[in-house]
Amino acid sequence: MRILLLCSSFNGLTQRAWLELRRAGHDVSVELAVSQEVMAEAVELAKPDLVICPFLKERVPSRVWRNVRTVIIHPGPPGDRGPSSLDWAIAEAAPEWGVTALQAVEEMDAGPLWGYRMFAMPAGDSSGAPRKSALYNGPVSDAAVELVAEVAVKAADPSFRPAPLDYRSPEVRGRLRRAMRHADREFAWEEPGEDIVRRVRAADGSPGGRAVLCDLPVRVFDVYRGPELAGEPGRVAARREGAVLVHTGDGTVWVGHVRLEREGAVKLPAAMALGELVAGVPERPGYSEITYDRSDGVGVVSFDFYNGAMSTEQCRRLAAALRYAAAQDTRVLVVRGGEVFSNGVHLNVIDAARHPELEAWMNINAINAVCREIVGCTRQLVVTSIGGNAGAGGVMMGLGADRVVVRDAVVLNPHYRTMGLFGSELWTYVLPRRVGAEQALRLTQEALPIGAAEAVELGLADRMLGGSRLEFERRVLEYAERLAVDPSYDRLLAGRRQAREADERRKPLDAYRAEELAEMSRDMFDDRSGFRAARRAFVHKERPVATPAHLARHRELSGASAPAVAGESHM
Repeated sequence: MRILLLCSSFNGLTQRAWLELRRAGHDVSVELAVSQEVMAEAVELAKPDLVICPFLKERVPSRVWRNVRTVIIHPGPPGDRGPSSLDWAIAEAAPEWGVTALQAVEEMDAGPLWGYRMFAMPAGDSSGAPRKSALYNGPVSDAAVELVAEVAVKAADPSFRPAPLDYRSPEVRGRLRRAMRHADREFAWEEPGEDIVRRVRAADGSPGGRAVLCDLPVRVFDVYRGPELAGEPGRVAARREGAVLVHTGDGTVWVGHVRLEREGAVKLPAAMALGELVAGVPERPGYSEITYDRSDGVGVVSFDFYNGAMSTEQCRRLAAALRYAAAQDTRVLVVRGGEVFSNGVHLNVIDAARHPELEAWMNINAINAVCREIVGCTRQLVVTSIGGNAGAGGVMMGLGADRVVVRDAVVLNPHYRTMGLFGSELWTYVLPRRVGAEQALRLTQEALPIGAAEAVELGLADRMLGGSRLEFERRVLEYAERLAVDPSYDRLLAGRRQAREADERRKPLDAYRAEELAEMSRDMFDDRSGFRAARRAFVHKERPVATPAHLARHRELSGASAPAVAGESHM
């Protein structure tokens, strides 16, 4: 079928839907919901058999849904209505939740049902409630992609009729919920830590919990329970790796990120955002974005950076952890990312710096050092564990390993073009080495997402595994343990060393790095491809005033099968 995806942004879920439908053989185009006029024009241009809205905050124009079957993917169980579904699910500790496919009608979220999926709410971590971003990127996205595929199959069946929404039906468990207000997101530090964590995580990563910290109104993100220390609620007790430890009514919480409530402020590591106000606060252990664990044969460096962004300091810490791990007597090193594997350099920190171009330069050099540690590790076999989405330098960072293992739900964006950058992270070495020069050029120039299955087919990844992220990580660890005792281990390790030595003689890694940095200096300092504007638009969440082209025009001009969207940048 000819299918049009209408979306508020070309985010991870929309990308997964696009990839799934294309693999099923459908002709799929994408349009951002910039305005009612643009959405209506997109339908006229694409002439779709079906419109699907996997992530849409705006109302679909009546002239669209009256003329073309239009299905909304709503992040709530049947009968749930309103714009704050996941927020309420977390805030009210719902034991289960769901995703519903429903037909667009005049009244929002009230159309006939095409299908639904229910799932148990994830337990979160030791701090309590799941983060909204983790819920959305995990079970919600998994269920939504299943529903998108189901909707496409049902739309092709002439006998299918969606079921009217009937609140008397036992399967209709939801209800109309109002939008969350500012007051619903406010909290006081005198409250119990568990309540604070739940309030913030119901608003993470947008719009954040609302509080006063160091006498400043702030939005709070990325929180974890801390130790049970007595102290004045709201007082900052300690710092650690950019986070601050804040006293609550019954202990403490670690606050990883905040955004000051003032014009132009962006979300930053809490200690950086608060600056001099916490400069004299002591460092305290108990919070870490990077850990190292080992068994007899396998060492695991785990890192979990908020939203996958890696600042200069984070990269330096990760490079040091990798150096330490590579020097141990283990036989296999697993490099494991978190909820988001990595999206490369930290654009928010760069944009907020006094000299953004200089900070960008320091950041790219620091992440290059991380990549160098992975590529240069020849005392152990290296396995990259990619259980969450990755983009730009984050993809390239993982490619220096002997084995790249991806979770089946992962979306990769192995390109830099949408951010106006040539790219570094030794990509001109690691990417062609895996996929060949022709495919490397295509991936970086087309700037399209690829799914896990396609990544394996291309050779970008070596293996795809399923399951939840925790199940995936367990299976990767089992794979690494088998590799450590494989009878051919010595041959494999010798092959890694020989290949690295031969490649170094042919062209040193420093040469690749120097060539890439020469290009990056023109992008960062001379702004030859619009890096400053693209960075600011991404950091400040600027809505595009128009999309570059509709798919019909794009194909006409370029002959490519790319989605015609101004998609989310990954860097």
